[in-house]
Amino acid sequence: MIWSNILEWLNLDQKAIFLYVIDSKGSSPGRAGFKMAINEQHEMVGSIGGGFMEHKLIELCKHNLLIRDFAPFIKKQIHKDSVAKDKSGMICSGEQIIAFYQLSSADIEFAKTITTSTKGILIANEKNLQFEKSSSLTQKFESEISSPSNWVVKEDLNKSPELHIIGGGHVSLALSKFAKEINFNVIVYDNRSRLNTMEQNNCAKTVYLEEYSSIKENVPNGAQTYVVIMSFGFKTDKIILKSLLKGNYKYLGMMGSQAKIDTLFKELIEEGISNKRLEKVHAPIGLPINSKTPNEIAISILGQIIQIKNATLNSQGTLV
Repeated sequence: MIWSNILEWLNLDQKAIFLYVIDSKGSSPGRAGFKMAINEQHEMVGSIGGGFMEHKLIELCKHNLLIRDFAPFIKKQIHKDSVAKDKSGMICSGEQIIAFYQLSSADIEFAKTITTSTKGILIANEKNLQFEKSSSLTQKFESEISSPSNWVVKEDLNKSPELHIIGGGHVSLALSKFAKEINFNVIVYDNRSRLNTMEQNNCAKTVYLEEYSSIKENVPNGAQTYVVIMSFGFKTDKIILKSLLKGNYKYLGMMGSQAKIDTLFKELIEEGISNKRLEKVHAPIGLPINSKTPNEIAISILGQIIQIKNATLNSQGTLV
């Protein structure tokens, strides 16, 4: 987490510059909510979109902002070669606005609070950064930018997506690791006690269940919930899927061969499950990249989840 790095720097009495994308439109490499920081030793963490634009703004920090005091300000970056003003040097055709803040040892308590809190809102305006502990928003990100000298942005830092993996085998272990790297809260369920891959999983909260038939009670509905079914066998997969089909999730997928999926779906239809309900299940799960190993399969699954997760981001230009 970027704030852990910032806190470490501040504790060493290192000044830091915090760069925060507070708005984005169109095909912009940096989306609202992207963050980056650089310290006096020119160590960096995070990203505001990469490419020439990021390099240019890093140089601004190194050779200007880190050697003087400054008040918060914003810079618009337009990713078009044809514009005369605010040109980013990139040609993606979108645009973004980045806010710049100076952090010092005086901000240690702020950074410590935001690092250790499990819930809260980051508020950025033309004066400073604030953190409202234990508060929440109805959506991930809200912004109101009236002018270069008047803006307020609120980001709910508790709105991380949840990945519920039902089945704790080797693919589950790999998927947990990769999903955690992109800020999913991961919960893994299995009905087998003392399973070695569950015991090895330090990237997820693990839950042992007596019966899979009650799995729906553990998986919340909502646009931040992603569900992957990969239990020990056909019978348990069927029990799990049947329990979850009436739920409302951002993503519901099941691992298995096409032959297995066809047979399972045929049985469910014969038991009265409608085709309409089954159509929302991604099965066989994952992107068709001919993956073989647990790591490759996990990457194909996570790739499909990212594709679904970012579909709204691509159409609206904001994080979900």
